[in-house]
Amino acid sequence: MSVPGSNKKYDDSNWKEEYKIHTNSFFKLKLLEEGAKSLSQAWILGAMYSDWKRKKGYHKLDPEENTGQCQSSYKEFLKKTST
Repeated sequence: MSVPGSNKKYDDSNWKEEYKIHTNSFFKLKLLEEGAKSLSQAWILGAMYSDWKRKKGYHKLDPEENTGQCQSSYKEFLKKTST
């Protein structure tokens, strides 16, 4: 299922509600309900989102970024800069 206006092939609009059954930590439940208030909380929330995607199998649907488009060698760099 494709989400309109997005490149995603899955709907993650309700991921926080779905993830609540996967945790029994009061801190994580509160974070899911109230959102992040600091950078470290945002990291934890991001980790929970990644875990939710992995459990649902959606991590396989995300496109790989930078696959081969930025590859070069030091030899090629020297060749370009020594002229």
